[in-house]
Amino acid sequence: MSRLVMKFGGTSVADLERIRRVARIVAAEAARRPVAVVVSAMAGKTNELVAWTDGAGGAAAGLPMSDDEYDVVVASGEQVTAGLLAMVLRNMGVPARSWLGWQVPIYTDDAHGRARFDEIPPEKLVAAMDGGEVAVIAGFQGMTRDGRITTVGRGGSDTTAVAIAAAVGAGSCDIYTDVDGVYTTDPRIESKARRLARISYEEMLEMASLGAKVLSTRSVEMAMARNVPVRVLSSFAEPGESDGQGTIVCDEEEIVEKRIVSGVAFSRDEAKISLYGLPDHPGVSREIFGRLADANVNVDMIVQSHAHREGAANMEFTVGKRDAARAVEVVRAAKDIIGFDDVAVDEDVAKVSVIGVGMRSHAGVAKTMFGALADKGVNIQVISTSEIKISVLIDAAYTELAVRALHAAYGLDRL
Repeated sequence: MSRLVMKFGGTSVADLERIRRVARIVAAEAARRPVAVVVSAMAGKTNELVAWTDGAGGAAAGLPMSDDEYDVVVASGEQVTAGLLAMVLRNMGVPARSWLGWQVPIYTDDAHGRARFDEIPPEKLVAAMDGGEVAVIAGFQGMTRDGRITTVGRGGSDTTAVAIAAAVGAGSCDIYTDVDGVYTTDPRIESKARRLARISYEEMLEMASLGAKVLSTRSVEMAMARNVPVRVLSSFAEPGESDGQGTIVCDEEEIVEKRIVSGVAFSRDEAKISLYGLPDHPGVSREIFGRLADANVNVDMIVQSHAHREGAANMEFTVGKRDAARAVEVVRAAKDIIGFDDVAVDEDVAKVSVIGVGMRSHAGVAKTMFGALADKGVNIQVISTSEIKISVLIDAAYTELAVRALHAAYGLDRL
């Protein structure tokens, strides 16, 4: 059978008992095909390591952080997990060994803390896998061409797994999490949420970027670029229970019957910045968003409207809550240059989105969305759209009501 890459996140390997459960799942697959396993650090370990670097690396003492040494420390969490899982597999009689990023090797650029993958020569891994040995790989890490350890940012173990799958020509990359697949919305909010058997890369990418936590955005981007089929499974099922289950993330063409809307996503990590009395002439938007970009503030939804005063406009845009204070500071620092009257920030907002590749060929999706929200008395503050997505910004108090209303309006509870 074709090679398989499996990935287990922090909650799946949170302690030795869970690592033993993971080992049983891996052993069952290794009996059938060549296997590589990518692991995250044990739950909470990365946060602990980051806190240590904050103290030792300079944050506490007011000294500059040494990013390459930060990576040395933070990457050690995955090293521990890889070694423990390999040991448990060996004790079960399954040939296995751990692989760190520099041993594979996984080459990245030198952007420490947020490195991007460059090249993964597959020869060593392929030889081990095809020789019957389970390759247990520390996720989240790689190395520069001159041998320095790098880390690839939060959610990096998902991306590592997809990159390894592409490098070794795996037939599938199975991502094991604490849920058994991708749902039409968060089951904690809507009990009628349904697990999707398949979802396109584009839909999953939108859902990941809009607040769904099942897969990282970068991992979906890479899977789509390298055409790697990804399957989302539960690590809490017993070996064999996940056969034919989970959600497959694949090319749109592999989905026979395309749904108009596949899911409803939401994010409470939003802040709305409002600028009042802007000069209504060319160049103002460039000045605002150029300065925000230079400050590494990511802007999402944007809407501009005419102000009551002639020749003036108002503008609203959203940023992540963590960036709100910095965004306000940036625009206030340039108030005399930009020429606006006032700025305000509202963090009591949420973004709710409907996603589906079927939107490309069906009319009336927006009508259904706006009608469902109006019927529930939910006011829309900002709207943004793409080919397969409509997002609205609403008062945070109405988040759950809006999600349930939209889930019902598109018949997602009947899938």
